Amino acid sequence: MQKIISSSEEQTEQLAMKLAAGLKGNEVIALFGGLGAGKTAFTRGLARGLGVEDGVSSPTFALVHEYEGKYPIYHFDMYRIGSYEDLYSTGFFDYLDNGILVIEWSENIESYLPTERITITIRPLAETEREITLEGVEL
Repeated sequence: MQKIISSSEEQTEQLAMKLAAGLKGNEVIALFGGLGAGKTAFTRGLARGLGVEDGVSSPTFALVHEYEGKYPIYHFDMYRIGSYEDLYSTGFFDYLDNGILVIEWSENIESYLPTERITITIRPLAETEREITLEGVEL
């Protein structure tokens, strides 16, 4: 486990870009953190690090956004997922092993996540400062 302090949204994005450089293309990245913690900023940096030039936004209403970069990226928002049936209806299981899955609100589906995953927990410390904990990966 590695803990890093980010002082800005830009630093959070840069950290994610650094993580992206070591990805192989089939990872599950489980993001944990409350509303406004910086999960989408982290995803934006990760996508940029993988060559995605389109804007990255939270897939709150679409449930999943797909981005094409060095590898396919599937950006999920599990905020409204409350059961296995809800999760199944998103097509989540069909995406496994077909690209990089980045999952916001992973706490809502934690029991269904693969054991082999990268876990990122983002905790606000101040208005722009975040403590980012990485598990399953070293930077």
